[in-house]
Amino acid sequence: MAQEHSGPTAAQGAGLRRNAVGLTGAVIMSAAIMGPAVSTFFNPQFSTPFSGYATPLVYLLTLVALVITASGVMEMARALPSAGAFYTYVSRGLGARAGFVTGGLMFAAYALLPPAEIGLIGSYLQGTFRTEFDVNIPWWVIGLLPAIVMAVLAFEGISSSLRTALVLFTAEVVVVLVLAVIVLAHGGADGLSAKPFSPASSPHGYSGLVDGLVFAALSFVGFEAAATLGEEVRDPKRRIPRAVLLSVLFVGAIYVFCIWAEAIGLGRAGMDALDGTGAPWNVLAGQYAEWMKWPVIIASVSSMFAVMLNSNNGIVRIMNTMGRERLLPRALAHIDPKRRSPSYAIAVQGVFAVVIAFIVGAVAGGLGDPLGGSNVYGYLGFLLTLGILPVYVLTNLACIRFYRGRPDFRFVRHVLLPALGAALMVALTVGQLLEQTTAPYTWLPWIILAWVVAMFAVALWLGARRPQALRSAGAALADEAEPVPATVGQ
Repeated sequence: MAQEHSGPTAAQGAGLRRNAVGLTGAVIMSAAIMGPAVSTFFNPQFSTPFSGYATPLVYLLTLVALVITASGVMEMARALPSAGAFYTYVSRGLGARAGFVTGGLMFAAYALLPPAEIGLIGSYLQGTFRTEFDVNIPWWVIGLLPAIVMAVLAFEGISSSLRTALVLFTAEVVVVLVLAVIVLAHGGADGLSAKPFSPASSPHGYSGLVDGLVFAALSFVGFEAAATLGEEVRDPKRRIPRAVLLSVLFVGAIYVFCIWAEAIGLGRAGMDALDGTGAPWNVLAGQYAEWMKWPVIIASVSSMFAVMLNSNNGIVRIMNTMGRERLLPRALAHIDPKRRSPSYAIAVQGVFAVVIAFIVGAVAGGLGDPLGGSNVYGYLGFLLTLGILPVYVLTNLACIRFYRGRPDFRFVRHVLLPALGAALMVALTVGQLLEQTTAPYTWLPWIILAWVVAMFAVALWLGARRPQALRSAGAALADEAEPVPATVGQ
């Protein structure tokens, strides 16, 4: 592991707290970012215009695709446990420049999740307070409170954040599962059936399944977040890969079960009629368990906050690692000597999240209208997805190159599965671009492209002016500390 640089910007002898997180905490890190409640309550209706009653099948297929994609992440985490996560993996597999660009894409993905959730929490609660209490509180005022709590918990240390996330995660999972079981116990609209898992149930045939899968993949973004705890988990080479796999399987199973219950509860006609503006789980609560209305509201908000909290924990650790290796300002390498948290990175990311949420909301709907907050979530959510999918591709390609020629090389684990995972993510990225035909979604990809070009230009500058800093990219806890390859991306 690269040591922190001495000086006023780094606490002498301090580092992230070792052995502070067990397997459960690592699983929660990833699972909470996926947000089972918020993803179940709000995301499937973006697939239903295409896959309709067959949306549960779409989520089952997406789960299989993400397990395959996760294989490359797991193999790299097993060899290179580091808070830098994908930045480290790609640096060591494809070269320092590719790693630096990956770090930039990770910043775009993880750093935009907190402001997206600020907008969603604010918009959702503003609308709820209007409906339930006839009180209008601007979304930005509501969103500011969880942003402050997020920063405080992050500063207190990873253990405090993960304990909070565990409580929130447990509560949201209980609520969504209880309501799903109630719906199934009532027999739904048309009786219990396995037809939602049949391709024939798609109103638009196989093309509808493919289009639905593109949007279903959004619910799994964040499955890899446990990898950013590589310097704080006990026995990281074993537990990080397990945490990644368990989080995908556990949350994916919740999605499949609950969205099947949704299809049963609404029936074929109800599922086929859904679009992105609906709130189907509010409808299900009203039809099958009126007393579940407020638990659903609370679970939705707690899920949003858990996503916000854990994505923030992920990005500040990536920023800290890149600062430690002098690829970002050295101040970001600072570790609070008492709490062992990356305090300067937390402060920078906290301010960034609030400012971005307010700017995007003001431009895209206004600070007083819930539409402003909901557009923050929609626009930033699409943008960060475009940022994270290429990272999955690069990581799987890095896995193939990293393990080539090593004594522990295995063809299936280190070539076949990573290659298939990379191909699936390329297909999803292309699908994202093809399915979005309205502004501003049509020009948001150009922002990501411009960001990649800018990151590559900075990497070239670093290679010319500070080659040693670039060569140090991707330092890890791995025992076998091979140098970063100079033949690819450097």
